[in-house]
Amino acid sequence: MVALRFYTVEMSLPCLCQCPSSPISLSSSSPRYNLLNTTSKRLDSSRNCRTLRISCSSSSTVTDQTQQSSFNDAELKLIDALIGIQGRGKSASPRQLNDVDSAVKVLEGLEGIQNPTDSDLIEGRWRLMFTTRPGTASPIQRTFTGVDVFTVFQDVYLKTTNDPRVSNIVKFSDFIGELKVEAAASIKDGKRVLFRFDRAAFSLKFLPFKVPYPVPFRLLGDEAKGWLDTTYLSPSGNLRISRGNKGTTFVLQKETLPRQKLLATISQDKGVAEAIDEFLATNSNPAEDDYELLEGSWQMIWSSQMFTDSWIENAANGLMGRQIIEKDGRIKFEVNIIPAFRFSMKGKFIKSESSTYNLKMDDAAIIGGAFGYPVDITNNIELKILYTDEKLRISRGFDNIIFVHIREI
Repeated sequence: MVALRFYTVEMSLPCLCQCPSSPISLSSSSPRYNLLNTTSKRLDSSRNCRTLRISCSSSSTVTDQTQQSSFNDAELKLIDALIGIQGRGKSASPRQLNDVDSAVKVLEGLEGIQNPTDSDLIEGRWRLMFTTRPGTASPIQRTFTGVDVFTVFQDVYLKTTNDPRVSNIVKFSDFIGELKVEAAASIKDGKRVLFRFDRAAFSLKFLPFKVPYPVPFRLLGDEAKGWLDTTYLSPSGNLRISRGNKGTTFVLQKETLPRQKLLATISQDKGVAEAIDEFLATNSNPAEDDYELLEGSWQMIWSSQMFTDSWIENAANGLMGRQIIEKDGRIKFEVNIIPAFRFSMKGKFIKSESSTYNLKMDDAAIIGGAFGYPVDITNNIELKILYTDEKLRISRGFDNIIFVHIREI
């Protein structure tokens, strides 16, 4: 049985603008369904966990056109490349990094807003969605921004105030508060903003005063200075790509699409049931929906119920690991047990009605290297797909449990 894991996060200056720091420590537990730890934590859960009830039975494969209208095709390609990447890029695979890099370069080659630093569209709060981490990036950027349970923002106010500023904000939660690190800013040219960090403080909900951030900015000299280039600003003002003075690339958004909001909610493990209800409601067209079980490897990142039964029963019911959908009606559940050992259960699926499939799983084994130990398990499951696209699937399976899977690359 795998125990819940706790992490100590070294909290230091959030480096959207890459500046030096003097770290302090804060102990924080990772959320139960954190995208990085979903499978292992599911083993220690309570049988009494509340089952999610979903009223919608199906939804549209096409995201609401009104919500997509503010992003062009090239921007949507970048947003799609970000889906499934954990830790804002920290845990991205080489292929994922390559896909993001290619999409970024395409956008940087297109005509966005000319002279973005002179545009009112750059003003406002931007949410950090992705960042690269070259060897020159600060230790904080390599660790802090990779914690999915925290939300990282950047406020940019250059023209609408007498005190131009760029501020980095880390929001811990609605109940804890945030850390805000501010920099005095000035426009150098149409793309570049110069900044110098000069103040920072924690705003904690349980304290009536702000707690100063322990960094002596005045003593840091040039180390507190930097610059930030905006290499692409979308005509809608909802997507921005920036590159910092230490070579790091940032992807930021003002508006996030429903699919992104749902995945962010799952990673923070708060209000997931409501977020799924909202997502299905806004993407629902029962009269037209008939979903196919798309091929590929689908990693489970959330379910509405967990069990204290043996892990092998959980695996056989699809409550752990990944589903691999193959051609000719073949399906496999696969769970990594310990290094070099995995549980595999194969079967077949057949479509019984609209968006509904019958799964018969009858070929199970524990596999280590080239050897396998057969396990006598047979399982019949009805799988109802509530929503699917090329990256995300929401379904109802064993015991009316709701599952959310993302497609692996």
